[in-house]
Amino acid sequence: MRETRTIMGMPICLTVLDRGGRQQDLDAVFAEFVAIDAQFSPFKSDSELSRFNRGEITETDFTPSMREIVALCEKTKCETGGYFDIKRPDGTIDTCGMVKGWAIRNAARQLADMGYCDFCVDAGGDIQCRGVNGEGVGWTVGIRNPFSADEIVKILQPKGCGVATSGNYIRGDHIYNPHTGRHGSDDIVSLTVIGSDVLEADRYATAAFAMGRQGIHFIERMPDLEAYEIDAFGTARMTTGLKKYLPC
Repeated sequence: MRETRTIMGMPICLTVLDRGGRQQDLDAVFAEFVAIDAQFSPFKSDSELSRFNRGEITETDFTPSMREIVALCEKTKCETGGYFDIKRPDGTIDTCGMVKGWAIRNAARQLADMGYCDFCVDAGGDIQCRGVNGEGVGWTVGIRNPFSADEIVKILQPKGCGVATSGNYIRGDHIYNPHTGRHGSDDIVSLTVIGSDVLEADRYATAAFAMGRQGIHFIERMPDLEAYEIDAFGTARMTTGLKKYLPC
């Protein structure tokens, strides 16, 4: 079973290869993505996030999910030297940098709890897989050439880990650097991170991309994280441990 729907402003693809896969299970996972978008979208006027930013509710009114996200954001801010910060100069908050990976991780857990063993959740290029693919071997993930979307420049074998990419080649300079007040990254076009799960990969990829040239060095120092970077000149760099995720 394979189905793609556009939710949260991006294509979300669910692939389930187990025998006996049920449409109602995929519908339930997609419904969770819809619910998360309704709660956290800064573009929906009735979302919990928008209501907080307008001052209609306070932190004491937060739902458990919002509390979890905000706590993760504060944790990541501390761990990244402030390069991940949901607070904006106008006093509002934007949790998008955390919610995407969190939603993908939750979807993978949901499928596992349903009893599925071989599946892949791909949301806007951030991926969490489990088990084996249609050929009966471990899933592989391709890193796109940011200068030529149809070209794959590197193949990864995540082995159950999560993969997330931050970059400006699709959505433009949307990643905010809280230290400079600017969006984008100095000379870095694409940064792909592998973490223990997609949430770990995604939250650090966002911060490391905002760091610019220092981002991949930050990932190098972090345990259980690896990265592949492409700069504006087309030069690629990778952390020393990434080789364990490359095909032999």
